[in-house]
Amino acid sequence: MFDLFDDIPKPDIVWHPDWIGADEASDLMGALIEEVSWQQDTMTTPGGRVPLPRLTAWQGEPDAVYVYSGIRNVPQPWTPAVAALRERAQAACDARFNSVLLNRYRSGLDSMGWHADKERELGPEPVIASVSLGTTRTFEFRHARTHATHSLALTHGSLLVMRGRTQQEWVHRVPKEPGMNGERINLTFRWIDASKRK
Repeated sequence: MFDLFDDIPKPDIVWHPDWIGADEASDLMGALIEEVSWQQDTMTTPGGRVPLPRLTAWQGEPDAVYVYSGIRNVPQPWTPAVAALRERAQAACDARFNSVLLNRYRSGLDSMGWHADKERELGPEPVIASVSLGTTRTFEFRHARTHATHSLALTHGSLLVMRGRTQQEWVHRVPKEPGMNGERINLTFRWIDASKRK
C-alpha cells in the first residue's frame, strides 16, 4: 500500500478495506449496538478528569485487565457478535487475542487523541487488529521521531492490523470531523499478558 521507493518511515501495518461485506457489516454493527454494555468513562488530563469523547466497552478473558488514561478496564464476558469477530480476526492475523476495546463514535464530534498502545502488558511488538463498522473516519499515524504522518480512511467492514514496532515508533489518533454524520464502532483486539502488569 506504500510506495516501496519512498524513504519516508512507514508503520508496519496490513490494511484490508473490504474485509467484511457491507450488508454483513451493517448487521454486525446493529448487533453490537444492542448487545454491548456501552459506558461513558472519564480520563485523567492535566486539567483533571474529563469525559472520554466516545463511548467504550472492554471484553475479554477474566485476567485481561487493562489500564490506560487512568481508566481500569475490567473485562466483561464476550458477547456473541464480538466473540465471532474475535475468531475471524485471529484467523486473519494468525495471532491470538484475549481482549478487545470497543469504541463507539456517535458523530464526527467524538474522537480519540494521539497515543500509542505500548503498555507493558501488551509486550514490545503487539499485534492489534482494528475492525471498523459504520461511518468512514480518518485514522492518522505520526512518527514519534520524524513527525512524518500517514492517514487512512477506515471504511465500513475494514480491518487494519498494526504489528512490529508500530506502537513503539508511532502514535495514532481518530481526529474530530465536525461535518461527519453517522456512528462508527471500532473494535481493537489485542493480547494482554497479565504477568507483565506493573
